[in-house]
Amino acid sequence: MPTSTTEAVTGADAAADPAPPARRRRTPSADRAPGPRRETLLAWGFLAPSIVVFTLFLLYPLGRTVYLSMHGNDIIGRPSRFVGLSHFQEMFSADFGKVLVVTALFTLGVVVPGAIGALAVVLLLESQVRAQRFFRSAFALPFAFSVASASVIFAVFYNPASGVLNGLLYQLGLGQVAWLTSTDMALISICLTTVWMNLGYGVLILAAGVGSIPREVNEAALLDGASGVRRAWYITVPLLGPQLFFLIVISTINALQGFGQIHILTQGGPVGSTTTLVYSIYQLAFAHGTSDFGRASAQALVLLLMVLICTAVQFGVIERKVHYS
Repeated sequence: MPTSTTEAVTGADAAADPAPPARRRRTPSADRAPGPRRETLLAWGFLAPSIVVFTLFLLYPLGRTVYLSMHGNDIIGRPSRFVGLSHFQEMFSADFGKVLVVTALFTLGVVVPGAIGALAVVLLLESQVRAQRFFRSAFALPFAFSVASASVIFAVFYNPASGVLNGLLYQLGLGQVAWLTSTDMALISICLTTVWMNLGYGVLILAAGVGSIPREVNEAALLDGASGVRRAWYITVPLLGPQLFFLIVISTINALQGFGQIHILTQGGPVGSTTTLVYSIYQLAFAHGTSDFGRASAQALVLLLMVLICTAVQFGVIERKVHYS
């Protein structure tokens, strides 16, 4: 009886005095959760390196180019006087029109044969050809050559007295060709050199695209009786649309900026037949000690506008026909 009475009293006291509520533990993640201001500062911290690089290597050069294009300069190239848009007005001349025509012909002569040639090589290599890896590496090899080394090689080929090409023509009983000294052949020779230099890059891009085509698609085409040229034209080429579009855009931009091969092989000649817009900028700004940075900067802005227009047209026209799987 006494024991049970004590237990009853203890139970009643426990019921009368409830236990204190347990304290919530603050998790480390809750303590470290950044507020809106801290998140903003963190974002700007990550963006700061990119903004600095973007400003130093894009915005500042662009702004400096616009500034120089509206100023004349002294004999050593320092801005001396404000001339407004006079440098742009000087472009409405026959000489600058010829430069634009040469630039357009050079771009077309590089982009179109380069894309078609790379596509033809890839389609041939993807057929049942022995030593496929060897030929793929051989066609991609020109991509490893620098512009200077490739230009020197072709300078030997184009040599009118001891060149390989004229030697072959002589063995065939054909007349000699002035590859780099004829106004009719100089630009064609530069285009051939550039196409050869860029062929390896195009082959690599399109070969990667062919490798990404599902095997089931080709097997289904074979079961339906499509083979050879029909399968390549109706199956492979449409599925290579994204890679072809990328290759055309990049090749166009590179062609508009082509310089090294022109400088080494022809230096813009003969009679300006290979003077593209980039080479004209070089001649105004650096060649012969002219230092005419004002007119050169104005032409550089025209080149930038041409690149933007070509890219916008390609995205607006060609990309609509591209099938993304």
